[in-house]
Amino acid sequence: MRDLYGPVLIFFAVAAVFPFATLWVAKLVRPKFTPTPEKVMPYECGITPESDARGRYTVRFYIIAILFVIFDVETIFLFPWAIRYKALGWFGVAEMVVFLAILVVGYVWAYKKGALEWV
Repeated sequence: MRDLYGPVLIFFAVAAVFPFATLWVAKLVRPKFTPTPEKVMPYECGITPESDARGRYTVRFYIIAILFVIFDVETIFLFPWAIRYKALGWFGVAEMVVFLAILVVGYVWAYKKGALEWV
């Protein structure tokens, strides 16, 4: 019985050592980085930057991004449903109506909060 676990233990040992060995070899092979003012300056099409590159984004940007992800996932869920529409029958229709209703409620909430208005 112990002989059966030998290959598994060898696999785990190789899996544990491989990432560290790869990083170590990469450190030996790569060229050395020597920072100079030109190298650490942010690149803007060859023009000297006018301000700090780490500007703040408004919360509206993140809300729009989350809404995009939600509606993108909605499309992923709608596509298989549309393919299997006849096999699912009325249960599938009811299921999609509930799913879309939940998303519409979220969209209306975001609209009433003013999250979709750009200034």
